Amino acid sequence: MAAQPQDPGAGAYLIRGAAILGGAPEDLLIRDGIIAARGQNLPADGATVINAAGLVALPGMVDIHTHLREPGREDAETVETGTRAAALGGYTAVHAMANSTPVADTAGVVEQVLTLGRTAGWVDVRPVGAVTVGLAGEQLAELGAMADSRARVRVFSDDGVCVHDPVLMRRALEYVKAFDGVVAQHAQEPRLTAGAQMNEGEVSAVLGLTGWPAVAEESIIARDVLLAQHVGSRLHVCHVSTAGSVEIIRWAKSRGVNVTAEVTPHHLWLTDELARSYDPVYKVNPPLRTGADVQALRAALADGTIDVVGTDHAPHPSEHKECEWAQAAMGMTGLETALSVVQHTMIETGLMGWADFARVTSSAPAAIGRLGDQGRPLEAGEPANVTLVDPAARWTVDPSKMATMGRNSPFAGRELPGKVVATFFKGHPTVLDGQLNTPYLWPAEPAGTASAGRP
Repeated sequence: MAAQPQDPGAGAYLIRGAAILGGAPEDLLIRDGIIAARGQNLPADGATVINAAGLVALPGMVDIHTHLREPGREDAETVETGTRAAALGGYTAVHAMANSTPVADTAGVVEQVLTLGRTAGWVDVRPVGAVTVGLAGEQLAELGAMADSRARVRVFSDDGVCVHDPVLMRRALEYVKAFDGVVAQHAQEPRLTAGAQMNEGEVSAVLGLTGWPAVAEESIIARDVLLAQHVGSRLHVCHVSTAGSVEIIRWAKSRGVNVTAEVTPHHLWLTDELARSYDPVYKVNPPLRTGADVQALRAALADGTIDVVGTDHAPHPSEHKECEWAQAAMGMTGLETALSVVQHTMIETGLMGWADFARVTSSAPAAIGRLGDQGRPLEAGEPANVTLVDPAARWTVDPSKMATMGRNSPFAGRELPGKVVATFFKGHPTVLDGQLNTPYLWPAEPAGTASAGRP
């Protein structure tokens, strides 16, 4: 792809000949942050022309599940580095999980994360608020104050730990109804996973590692879909990993329960067989499961039982991964490899097309997070959040060359298909020719903007 500037000061771009959602080649004219026109042989009218022949145009990707670590864990990631990685991965919005230090359980902290995201300017950073104070599972956090803050939080999660108390979970589901929020549950019964190191099964028995049984996930999901049905609220299930969980979610949806679910890229491909290497890069929560689980997850994503792909991007300092398995932190990076992994596991297998890809990585996660200007169709008048992908490209994953500070990619050394060539955020190219360009400059907020302060 080569950008040919006709008027460098125009701030307009003509994407020439991209296959929109994998269809017939068309042009997209971007001007003033919106898609001004879509069609064949559009006039450049002074815009910078981008030759997109052979590229697929997609709505900017939206991650429902990202760990940016800041504030407090800047040794693992910062909002700046994490959002650079997101832009390079084709994302225009990410939801930043609450398990920072301090925890994002107050209006002040979520507004700090929002400000950090806007200062960086690479993507739209939408803070996720904690469900309970300090993720301790003892009392509800300031859900209303976070919802009314500048961050306008609509997704709440204690991800990393489960809201295991059914009374607290019910109260949270009831509370978020007032502002159309959603509780995103990390489904893990703690009493069934004490000391767990990997999936409970044949491999864990051979290795002598404490197992994390599928029922620990499935029992929480079963409970929570019934609670959501009882109170008439929205429930989102984070990182579904077992075939049994898929069946419970499918059953709940058939009964009209307002539940959505996500799967990670790594759970669509990798299995617990990799633990035989004792390489801690494969240690993650929930753990890598069996091949049968992987196949069930792929089928569920294809048929809509699982709604979205969420990266669960979880960077760690090297010393937290380059150690003995038992002492290693759980988590994997994912923002810069997600598109390629989904292309490999879902598109190249024939389970999905690029339009389906756009649904599970853009429109559906934007709808869950209530992001009105993300995940929109690539049509005239819509916000210009656009990702251009070269589906024929092949590349080898080298964590040392990634924008994220985390080097804990489970795909290191693997050759993957598909490469992001350009990312447009609000009409501004944050990525061009596969490289970071310049960040978007957010307009100044009106003086005196403050939280509404709902008690």
